[in-house]
Amino acid sequence: MFLRSAVDGRPVKIAPSVCEGCGGRVFFVLVNASGVERECSGCDSRAFIADSGQYWNEESWEDDEPGAAGCPCGSEEFEAAVAFSLGTDGAVRWVTVGLRCIQDGFCGVYADWKIDYGPTDHLLTMV
Repeated sequence: MFLRSAVDGRPVKIAPSVCEGCGGRVFFVLVNASGVERECSGCDSRAFIADSGQYWNEESWEDDEPGAAGCPCGSEEFEAAVAFSLGTDGAVRWVTVGLRCIQDGFCGVYADWKIDYGPTDHLLTMV
């Protein structure tokens, strides 16, 4: 998977984003430091990645309003994957979102944030 090179040796679980509505794997993506929201290019269904929905409001954005993820080639359609870095106790400590452009294959980490609460098991299914 294209996100493997983005982790730093800590235990990690990696999962691809798949639309629950249609099974699609191509998305338009909004990102900021607080999280990621994806919109399926097949059925327009929207979903937040991990705990992004909890922080997805104007009060949390301050100087970091979400913007559309874009590839240097100009495309805004991506496959997405999420890496969950785990602590020694198995709890999620970091969420890293990688995107791969469907036009030219460009890959990059578009967002990552620390998780400093528990329990965190529910996050592993929110990709």
